[in-house]
Amino acid sequence: MATFPSIQASFGVQKNSQPNINEIKYGDGYSSRVTFGINQNKKKYNLSWKNITETESNTIEDFLDARAKDAASFTYTPPQESSSSHFICNKWSKTINYAGIATIQATFEEVFQP
Repeated sequence: MATFPSIQASFGVQKNSQPNINEIKYGDGYSSRVTFGINQNKKKYNLSWKNITETESNTIEDFLDARAKDAASFTYTPPQESSSSHFICNKWSKTINYAGIATIQATFEEVFQP
């Protein structure tokens, strides 16, 4: 399994959680909830690498292109997290700010696999 290059993301990271919870609604406003599955709380990170060198941006973009070609996940340790997880990236963009300077924005979605 590939590991994301060790280029630190810029701060301003957005972390989203959406637990998979089934809710059953009964009469009179009562309901009960139960989590669905053992990995029911996947995380999604909106990341950016601002004003990095063209070489660094090409490294990130080449890595993500390769994962898109082989449809494989990769390991990554999000900012301020203590351990790595498995992610996929189905969406990213590159902005060339100045000659030799670029910004990459990407969405990493956590996946679970054996």
